[in-house]
Amino acid sequence: MIEKKLNWGLLSTARINQDLIVPLTASKRTHLLAVASRSQSTADAYASKWNIPRAHGSYESLIHDSEVDVIYNSLPNNLHAEWTIKALRAGKHVLCEKPIALTLAEMDAMAQAAQETGCVLAEAFMYRHHVQTLKIKQMIDAGELGMIQLIRGAFTYTLEPEDNDRWLTQKGGGSIWDVGCYPISYARAMLGAEPVEVFGWQILSKGGGDLTFVGQMKFKDGVHAQFDSGFRSPLRSMMEIVGSEAVLNIPNPFKPGFKNEIYLTYAEKTQIIKISGGELYLGEVEDMCDAILHGKSPLVGLEDSRKNTAVIVALLESAKRGKPVTL
Repeated sequence: MIEKKLNWGLLSTARINQDLIVPLTASKRTHLLAVASRSQSTADAYASKWNIPRAHGSYESLIHDSEVDVIYNSLPNNLHAEWTIKALRAGKHVLCEKPIALTLAEMDAMAQAAQETGCVLAEAFMYRHHVQTLKIKQMIDAGELGMIQLIRGAFTYTLEPEDNDRWLTQKGGGSIWDVGCYPISYARAMLGAEPVEVFGWQILSKGGGDLTFVGQMKFKDGVHAQFDSGFRSPLRSMMEIVGSEAVLNIPNPFKPGFKNEIYLTYAEKTQIIKISGGELYLGEVEDMCDAILHGKSPLVGLEDSRKNTAVIVALLESAKRGKPVTL
């Protein structure tokens, strides 16, 4: 049986689109039909560069294109909720780039729009779909590390100049929203649990967003997680999971590729585990197709996204108040 091909539209010409264009072209169930920008000339140039059939000179035009089935929302963070809700109300399914929302009120409004329209809405945490992540989760659930005691993570890089949207509070900027959301999501996913208390520290930019964020999350049963994110340090991307029996080090947790290695240490012996992967962003595309065409629940559900948002909001509140915040 030949499945329907879903027509996709890119809402913006953001750089992150480039990572989705390859899987949208590779999947047998998708067709990249359109792109939108705030100006027709920009949309035309982008469509020409990436061989996209249609170019829309406004976001409104794209979401009301009757032949577009799915919208990929890659707008700045502060526009995610507004345009996702508009797209859902226009009858479009939406894959929204992370972070899906900046407040719980935004998250709830988006979830309500998805429920009322019957359209699929999912957050684009691409690493969650990769075979490396699924393998690690399987190892933890099988007890290969023993009882989990501590999770540590980091995601930093150098970002310039300061007028970049990622620095600006009014644009939903700050390193915790941009990259800190990854180790937070990772720890929650691996534990299959939510923190009961968090504590955060931050160093702010002139634009109000954090340049550096350092956070701790306390879970039940004496389990803790620590992370740092930032725009001032060299590129760092790692997760370490400490169990009662073994330690697992993941040097490339958030953007794993085709060939990956993770390191499992028992006592003083380290085992190198090789994991063959695939196109990083293909998993989230196929997950959307399964949800739309077969009614399957997205791997990253809206309740999961709401809980991740709640943790980030609590960490920011803790940093502002200078004391722990209970969830």
